[in-house]
Amino acid sequence: MVQIIRYLQDGVELVGELYGEASSPQPGLLLIHGGAGLDEHAREQAQRFASEGYTVFAADMYGEDVRGDRAKLMALLATFRDDHQSLASRAQAGLSVLTEHPAVSEVVAAIGYCFGGMAALSLARAGVPLAGTVSIHGSLATPTPTAVGSIAAKVLVCHGSADPHIPLSDVTTFAEEMDGAQAEWQLNLYGNAQHGFTHRHAAPGDTPGVAYQSAADEQSFDDVLRFLTTLKN
Repeated sequence: MVQIIRYLQDGVELVGELYGEASSPQPGLLLIHGGAGLDEHAREQAQRFASEGYTVFAADMYGEDVRGDRAKLMALLATFRDDHQSLASRAQAGLSVLTEHPAVSEVVAAIGYCFGGMAALSLARAGVPLAGTVSIHGSLATPTPTAVGSIAAKVLVCHGSADPHIPLSDVTTFAEEMDGAQAEWQLNLYGNAQHGFTHRHAAPGDTPGVAYQSAADEQSFDDVLRFLTTLKN
């Protein structure tokens, strides 16, 4: 079952989608889409987790005014990249929808892909009291590294070793940041996986450095499920 939910953040109308398979309240997941917006990839991932017993809210990070307008989209992405407080605020609007929905028993984690991974990590860096945050082939860099003790959520990063868009130097810097913040975190590195390794419809060679890899896709999904299970214990 999919429910379309309209909501506001600082006067911007956003349109998200709630996914759930059960008749009773289930643990909730906030799912944040990649750079293309709330597309089929995001919907497939939301359904994937819903089939595992979660109520999933696929948030809208752009809004109807931006959707379909490339110039506005690129400007918004630049703003979010440079201002992670604004990024976290937009993500928190979706989190509020999820938290308040009667189909949710408890909010467990925020999960993001590519751009959405950066957004999920911005929630962790902002100290939002989630049980966990997950970044899947997401950007790890931040203009404002987090302070010691400010991360409340456990953090999982799923990253491809051959990702040219998020190089291993960013991974090293991220590791140093997380250790310096004394966060509880882990990083899973998938060999030979490029950027966007969960995008099963990605056309080979269509976007340089982006390619689907079934092994990394399946392994990362299993890794995330195990991570989520630990959050509920």
